[in-house]
Amino acid sequence: MGHGDLMSQAEDVADQFLRVTKHYLPHVARLCLVSTFLEDGVRMWFQWGEQSEYIDSTWNCGRFLANTFVLINLLGQLGGCVLILSRNFVQNACFALFGIIAMQTVAYSILWDLKFLMRNLALGGGLLLLLAECRGEARSVFAGVPSLGHQSSPKHLLQLGGRVLLVLMFMTLLHFDLSLFSILQNLVGTALMVLVAVGFKTKLAALTLVAWLLCINFTFNAFWTIPSYKPMHDFLKYDFFQTTSVIGGLLLVVALGPGGVSMDEKKKEW
Repeated sequence: MGHGDLMSQAEDVADQFLRVTKHYLPHVARLCLVSTFLEDGVRMWFQWGEQSEYIDSTWNCGRFLANTFVLINLLGQLGGCVLILSRNFVQNACFALFGIIAMQTVAYSILWDLKFLMRNLALGGGLLLLLAECRGEARSVFAGVPSLGHQSSPKHLLQLGGRVLLVLMFMTLLHFDLSLFSILQNLVGTALMVLVAVGFKTKLAALTLVAWLLCINFTFNAFWTIPSYKPMHDFLKYDFFQTTSVIGGLLLVVALGPGGVSMDEKKKEW
């Protein structure tokens, strides 16, 4: 069996998966995507004192501003997640969560930590895909109205930006050592990242990355195996839910398709 036959069979499996799951895949994708915001919002409630004290000691801003920061994070994240999951004011909720990401990037000095910065940018990519989905639903109301600039429409540009930002997550998973397994993992992972970013064989590449991330997440981020009083528990928990959110973004890529600015779309014109 040739390489082309294997690729064709793999694409058929991906298409079959999408046909079977198309009615509930977007709901699962949205739940996964907002999971890190849900977890962080709940954490703000249970760790209010610690979070407030950290902000106050880091920025010397006083307890009132520190408590206000924690309150904004709590209400902004939980409220935004409820709106997104209930499909109400999704665009406003996405912008609120963008604001939370930006605020946390500055407040927790993530701007100077490349790994955490790329993961936050990947979360932003997932939110861009949510905005694209929202625009797609709004446009369906005017299904009979012709549109101009199809390939450069805001929805397709949002999908492109979302795909590119999502793959930043995988750059944090690359291992720079010379073992055969690490080299093979880096090569396969990089190839899949490029495919998703440029929109070539997008659904198959995105599903493969989902499977890869699921394995990594449940193997290396199993926070439930660590006692809650140990710092590693919170670290792994944070990693687990951030990875789950990126999985949600990739599932949105599968559900929505790559959009007009992609090689898959260009192939239809050839």
